[in-house]
Amino acid sequence: MFGYIRPQKSELLVKEYEQYRGIYCALCKHLGKNYGMVARMTLSYDCTFLAMLEIGLSGTSCSFFNGKCVVNPLKKCTYCKGGDSEFRYASALSVVMSYYKLKDDTRDSKFPGKIRAFLLLPFFLRPHKKAAKEFPFIETCVAEAMDRQEVTEQMEKPNIDVCAEPTARMLADLFSNIAGGEKQKRILEQFGYFLGRWIYLIDAADDIEKDLNDRSFNPFVLKRDLTSDSSSEDISKAKAYANEVLNMTLSQAISAFQLLEFQQFGKILSNVLLLGLPEMQKELLFLKEKKKNV
Repeated sequence: MFGYIRPQKSELLVKEYEQYRGIYCALCKHLGKNYGMVARMTLSYDCTFLAMLEIGLSGTSCSFFNGKCVVNPLKKCTYCKGGDSEFRYASALSVVMSYYKLKDDTRDSKFPGKIRAFLLLPFFLRPHKKAAKEFPFIETCVAEAMDRQEVTEQMEKPNIDVCAEPTARMLADLFSNIAGGEKQKRILEQFGYFLGRWIYLIDAADDIEKDLNDRSFNPFVLKRDLTSDSSSEDISKAKAYANEVLNMTLSQAISAFQLLEFQQFGKILSNVLLLGLPEMQKELLFLKEKKKNV
């Protein structure tokens, strides 16, 4: 996905942070085991969150142990033992998403990004084929979302809701698919929808200036009628507007999340939603700009 779904580390207990790292490093291990070394390049905080969410809801028995890093043997890591099916689902999504992102970059990126995508794409053909075969539901969700996004971005001036819909719908379907019952399925569908919407919107808000310079598609640029000649004040107003939209979206995601009943990892997952995402939003929309001007 995009790497925005992170915890606020300073507010986690040492034990909680070790458990989070254990899920993160275990996902890296499963990516290599299931899809080869190149798949480890797709490791993300987003799919770590998905794996922890599914394990936390299912109550799958897990234990944590220390071991050597599979990438750097000189480094020690904490690993989660257990939850193989949950890690397999998250690792398949990671591979499929990365494959389609590379395909998209070969079409839409500027020269450096396009070349990088062309060079990397052949290495992802086999991992993607395997993931798509093992999890056709994931393949269908992601492929359809990418197709809908491409159609949306070819519209003359689509509104923000329309632009965010493909990613929101994709995560709604992917999250509801891990549910253990009908009630949980409805909650996860709602949670996934608004989390997916938030991810799309924060990515767009973060890229406002970049997309202005590159003349690339961006829903906030269209909404606020920004151009390459727009003043810094206009851009700041666009970011303030984006912040309002993101706040409303995140509040709805949190409302759905709080209806879920966790067997484990509930405090860590709450940290991500209640502290990590607002901090990420603040950092990308406001603090990053201040750092540029210092």
